[in-house]
Amino acid sequence: MALFRVKPWYKKKGGGVLRYYGTATVLSEKRSYLAATSAGNYALFGGGASASAYSGVVDAYDTSLTRTITTALLAARAYLTATSIGNYALFGGGYTYSGGGNQYRDTVDAYDTSLTRTIPTHLAYQRLDLAATSIGNYALFGGGAGASSSYNTVDAYDTSLTRTTPTALSEKRNRLAATSIGNYALFGGGKTSSNVSYTVDAYDTSLTRTTPTALSEKRSQLAATSIGNCALFGGGIGASSVSYSAVVDAYDTSLTRTTPTALSEKRIALAATSVGNYALFGGGDGSGSSYYNTVDAYDTSLTRTAPTALSAVRYSLAATSIGNYALFGGGSDGRSRVDTVDVYQVT
Repeated sequence: MALFRVKPWYKKKGGGVLRYYGTATVLSEKRSYLAATSAGNYALFGGGASASAYSGVVDAYDTSLTRTITTALLAARAYLTATSIGNYALFGGGYTYSGGGNQYRDTVDAYDTSLTRTIPTHLAYQRLDLAATSIGNYALFGGGAGASSSYNTVDAYDTSLTRTTPTALSEKRNRLAATSIGNYALFGGGKTSSNVSYTVDAYDTSLTRTTPTALSEKRSQLAATSIGNCALFGGGIGASSVSYSAVVDAYDTSLTRTTPTALSEKRIALAATSVGNYALFGGGDGSGSSYYNTVDAYDTSLTRTAPTALSAVRYSLAATSIGNYALFGGGSDGRSRVDTVDVYQVT
């Protein structure tokens, strides 16, 4: 399928031209609560909840944005997370319906740069709504919720997919976000058993944990990505069901926190990724009934601009980048799941 292209929106500031490229071939299934990451020359979108079932489908987009469908996840599931390390893209955790009941998952699926799937050691616990990022030689999966409680467990996979369990997060929490900057992997925010957290835990390349300055607001269901020398945590919701946030907290490589210009909309269940010298936050749920197609772009000086919006409103989507492209795929528009993949390019 040919890509639909539009006239560019751009900002030139030493990092190339950022523009909305258009929509790529749609995902092979309409689904939300999926996960995305990249390995080698492929951007992968895996899992999710479709209209009638949980999905194990993995769609792979190469650097020309050609889509293929690779081996499915071992277990169909939604509310999973993903990150990459070495030659592998890893999808971990999640939730599904199996054998007549709901089931939390500890499965980890690993895809190499040729899209061959292997199954490394499972996570230490079955859980959904966890977060993942990578630092040094390790991919980290932290937090999440199980059948009866939240977890502070962190599972670390090295480049040979061997699993270890470093020091746990300082709080048990789910619906947190994670990203990496410099020598640190950061896990921020989330929902505890009785409250909402603003804690940030930082792991260095030896997996030693420290606890830097907290987020400026307690919030869960936020999104995170990194650009230049800053890790960004954006959006989310506080303890109140109406306390939606547009706040963005930025941590530099020394873990000093600043608060740049907020997102243009208060929202949860948004997606974030980075391409070129831009960090992008897209989509989201603004109130449980108002959904957004807004995209906010932050450059390396943390100046916020507004590129062309996504082609449709949606939340619970996933985002990742490949080559000069940032891809936002899937989600729900409040009425049904969608299969749209929107593409942003830096040239």
